[in-house]
Amino acid sequence: MITLLIADDHPLYRDALRGALSLSLPALTLKEAGDLTTTVDILNNEDIDLLLLDLHMPGSNDLFGLLHIRKLFPELPVAVVSGTEDTTLISKIISVGALGFIPKTASAQDIANAVEAILDGDVWLPENLSENVDEVNEAFSELADKVASLTPSQYKVLCYMRDGLLNKQIGFNLDIAEATVKAHVTAIFKKLGINNRTQAVLIASQLELEPPSQ
Repeated sequence: MITLLIADDHPLYRDALRGALSLSLPALTLKEAGDLTTTVDILNNEDIDLLLLDLHMPGSNDLFGLLHIRKLFPELPVAVVSGTEDTTLISKIISVGALGFIPKTASAQDIANAVEAILDGDVWLPENLSENVDEVNEAFSELADKVASLTPSQYKVLCYMRDGLLNKQIGFNLDIAEATVKAHVTAIFKKLGINNRTQAVLIASQLELEPPSQ
């Protein structure tokens, strides 16, 4: 029995995806999660054969959720499900190890085709987008791998650094002590192999990381 996890914070879309997959691939066992923390908990405690991941659910914040999961579960096949059909973003998704990109506008048959292809070990992209998706960028993959080593809290600090906030302001926004922010900044510099905020901002900008959810 194949077990698939749908990680998306919109219940209506999860229901629609469940319905589409149940009709096309009735042998699948389907699990659901609405945020990154729940997703990781399920992956830690159950045998999941494929993860369908929404980039913008709580805790994920654009690429970080994918990077974080790829770091924790490198052997897990992951397909990104998104309402954004930007080929630059899709190229980055594939560069960091996702095996597919499924637009939220995809038909039930296309979703089923994508799931079957990825379970077979293939990379699946929509026909109308595949020609415009760039080849895997090794330099970006290496950069993303460093960011994946950050904890969720460190990632939030990195995003705020990119937005130009001082340690005191970051502490206020995250409701933590300024000393804790400084400790996070030190850890970020060490993990990313850098030594100043300017370099951190450059990395965050290259990854096009989004500000953390409030």
